[in-house]
Amino acid sequence: MLEINSPIARGRGPATAAAALVLAAGTLAGCGDAGAAITRLTVGSPGRDPYALMSNTDRTGTGPRPAAGGTKAGDTPGLYGGTRLASSCDQRKLVAFLQANPGKARAWAGVQGIPVADIPRYVSRLTPVLLRTDTLVTNHGYRDGRATSEPAVLQAGMGVLVNGYGVPAVKCNCGNPLTPPENKIKTSDARYRGRKWPGFEKRNVTRIRPRDSRRGTIVVFVLVDPGGTIGFERPRATTGPDDGPPMPPPVEQAPPSGGPDDSPAPADSGSGSPGTPGSEPPDSGSPEPQAPGSGAPGPESPGTGVSPGGDPGAGTTPGTGDGGTGDGGTGSGTGDGGGGGTGDGGTATGTPGDGPQSPVISMAPPPGSAGSPAAF
Repeated sequence: MLEINSPIARGRGPATAAAALVLAAGTLAGCGDAGAAITRLTVGSPGRDPYALMSNTDRTGTGPRPAAGGTKAGDTPGLYGGTRLASSCDQRKLVAFLQANPGKARAWAGVQGIPVADIPRYVSRLTPVLLRTDTLVTNHGYRDGRATSEPAVLQAGMGVLVNGYGVPAVKCNCGNPLTPPENKIKTSDARYRGRKWPGFEKRNVTRIRPRDSRRGTIVVFVLVDPGGTIGFERPRATTGPDDGPPMPPPVEQAPPSGGPDDSPAPADSGSGSPGTPGSEPPDSGSPEPQAPGSGAPGPESPGTGVSPGGDPGAGTTPGTGDGGTGDGGTGSGTGDGGGGGTGDGGTATGTPGDGPQSPVISMAPPPGSAGSPAAF
């Protein structure tokens, strides 16, 4: 075999290798998360790997919301809906279920970034609402003793519990914890799987980012009834009885004609993920399991979300309340100050700006609770 000793040939080898490495790196960076797909979850569907099953938490036939799509702050008036003076997401039953299933409780708390002992306090500080837009989240199920994770779009009308920064944290019809979607996922270019509902459009999928932490946690959510005809205020961490009187729904602006803003939430991370723009594969797999009783529309259902660094209800973020002042009548104000403790024995401290909240739920085993219940 001939050995080439030309200086030109010798110099070309390293340069060629370097060029190949740059090309490979560019190719890998461009691929992003090309193999991932977003799962569509319809109203009433618990999806894969549910923690449990809970009926009548979702609502069909919710009115359209003109400002769908893009990225919205969790304190945007009218972002969420609900049935005034009612809630179908039973937070006490969720806590009791997790208490009766310690393995699931550990996985659930791990996703939320809190100790297992803080589950009652954390859940009691969440607020039940209905999604008014098809919403992108990371859905965490439970399989083989571990938490699972996948990007998902929840159909408008699904009940969730939201945290003090307005981010979905729990999917009510199955108890699954939710977190914000990864930054690299682009709804317009992503591949989708699962049942497609009437009216689903990629451009109308909404991301929800936390309220600006410098403003403190939300004091009052401005919700809209499922028909879109009335608005009302719901104090944070309450479940309906403390709702305000009916009022005109907030005026919402539709996205600009150039298309919705698909910018990521500040808490997300990652790079863009290419897909096949403008195309979707046929629905795959068997129909999603339905939560019992989901055929009949139920009242609003709650949901949650995790803010960066944890929700103050978990005792991991110091409170920053300002006395509970509202934002010019929009209903989204500051003044939680609910951090400063783990919630043990209800001794956590907060600032005078604490808004109304549900009572802390005891983790003491309910009488006669044994085994692992199949549903809430």
